[in-house]
Amino acid sequence: MKFYIVIPAHNEASYIGLTLDSLVNQTLLPEAVVVVNDNSTDQTQDIVEAYGEKHSWITLINVASSNAHLPGSKIINAFYKGYHSLGEDYDVICKFDADLIFPNNYLEQLSRHFLANATVGMVSGFCYIERNGQWVLEDLTRKDHIRGALKAYRKACFMEIGKLMSSMGWDTVDELLAKFYGWDILTDASLKVKHLKPTGMRYTKASKYLQGEALYKMRYGFFLTFLSALKLAYKKKGLQFFRDYMTGYFRAKREQQDYLVTKEQGRFIRQLRWKGILKR
Repeated sequence: MKFYIVIPAHNEASYIGLTLDSLVNQTLLPEAVVVVNDNSTDQTQDIVEAYGEKHSWITLINVASSNAHLPGSKIINAFYKGYHSLGEDYDVICKFDADLIFPNNYLEQLSRHFLANATVGMVSGFCYIERNGQWVLEDLTRKDHIRGALKAYRKACFMEIGKLMSSMGWDTVDELLAKFYGWDILTDASLKVKHLKPTGMRYTKASKYLQGEALYKMRYGFFLTFLSALKLAYKKKGLQFFRDYMTGYFRAKREQQDYLVTKEQGRFIRQLRWKGILKR
């Protein structure tokens, strides 16, 4: 299968070379990789350009946005800069972070999963982080969820879900909409990806309410938002996260912010979430 990969990057000089090394050494090479250098002030551009000189399928795009790390909008806006530069002659489109080390058979194994089952719309491995000298499964990992750091979409699925939404929660609503349209989500535990910077460590105070806003925009409603906020706060080991999520939810409701999904999709999402809660 033909893979296109977009990698948004902001000051990733310490990691981007390791990510590109792991892609250069894949048993199934991607058709194209574009790194979107988003306002970096370090050597990210120089490193990517050096790889591009050796591998014609690696390209660089420089864009200028704010320095703030706002999950959702900044990342997805950068993704689209790269996506639109590639065209649509692909089988699988990937949005990867710039701080990942992939096993050499990663893309080949993803291709096998896609080819084996036409209803599979998204596939990934699992993220591992280094802790006390050991690589351990990253927190918040679930078998039924693909982390935002390593998304891979079959083209038909990507198009049917309306591509990616420029909002916090993009990496949850994409899967919910994929299920709404009948696509399967597959995670392969044998594909262990090294995540060099744990998720969330770069988020700023300005973004702390965005998770709650995203739950509102996905039409979770109060009770599901309350339970989701409790669960996330428990996993992150901090009551302040619960307060922030609920504050974000009520702020979005008060401001009547635009929803990310239709009423019908919202009903499906709530039913799916309640079914999962009751099953557990």
